[in-house]
Amino acid sequence: MTQTDITVHGMTCGHCVAAVTEELKTIDGVREVQIDLHEGGDSPVHITSESDLNPQAIADAVDEAGYELVG
Repeated sequence: MTQTDITVHGMTCGHCVAAVTEELKTIDGVREVQIDLHEGGDSPVHITSESDLNPQAIADAVDEAGYELVG
């Protein structure tokens, strides 16, 4: 298993967390998504996957959920 850590800006509630989690889980190989919500700020996101993930796929999933990838 591979661990990927990203930061997402702008999530404010559980619905936001669910939206980002759902989009990230559409990426092939993603097994688990854990989000430490910092309301309205930068929230750390930990993605567990079978192998390394394509950074563009992660960015696209976060964008599709309506949020901004930090960094």
